[in-house]
Amino acid sequence: MNNGLIKNYTAGGAIAPCRIVKPHTADGQVVQAAAAADLLMGVSVELVAPASGERCDIVKSGVANIEFGGTVTRGGPVTSDASGKAVAAAPVAGSNVRIIGFAEISAVSGDIAPVLIAPGLMQG
Repeated sequence: MNNGLIKNYTAGGAIAPCRIVKPHTADGQVVQAAAAADLLMGVSVELVAPASGERCDIVKSGVANIEFGGTVTRGGPVTSDASGKAVAAAPVAGSNVRIIGFAEISAVSGDIAPVLIAPGLMQG
């Protein structure tokens, strides 16, 4: 992958590989994201599954592999489902959705595919 910035944090709970993460209750801690409205901040690295209290590397820029939880078309904005998996960002009118980036290729549930990390906010 073309990872840019990778920062080390403490896991505030178990984090699966290739999952979107958000800040936890204390500075320097992250947990797996659980909703499209979460403050998405990066992606857990491949092949590592830290338990609560363990150190973990989080990809914050560049291109990272993310496990998908739904169908996303290449180029489409990506957000988190309830398990930290990537799904298409599609906010309803008047609501906000946080995005972690944009799908590099089309993917379906269960795929692990590259996403350009570009955190942001979308409004429907």
